Amino acid sequence: MQITATTLSLTVDKVAESSAFFTTHLGFTERMAADGFASLGHPDAAVDIVLLSRGTHVLPEGFRDQHASGVIVAFTVTDLAAEESRLRAAGVPITMPLREEPWGERLFQVTDPSGVTVQFVEWSSPSPQQQES
Repeated sequence: MQITATTLSLTVDKVAESSAFFTTHLGFTERMAADGFASLGHPDAAVDIVLLSRGTHVLPEGFRDQHASGVIVAFTVTDLAAEESRLRAAGVPITMPLREEPWGERLFQVTDPSGVTVQFVEWSSPSPQQQES
């Protein structure tokens, strides 16, 4: 098998607002859009994002009324602190402030208008004391 692309499909309540969030703040471009649908791409990302309106007929019947709940879209970035500052300055609410986990993961989170959690991650080497914990 040869995988040529990866797409994350999210069922959301506010397709246009979520699309605007990803294009305005995260550098995605809207490749295609229609009523209740948007396909987003990013020049640096290894994943495309498709936004589908909750209730759309394209979804299997049992999933049409569900939305992206409990999903975290995570992006590993360089200069995590600069990204947090940039988004904060742009007025994006930081829903989890920058923090560092004992295993060496530095992260912060924002939430898009449809409630999708977007996490930004940068990895560091844990200190010897953190490794022993």
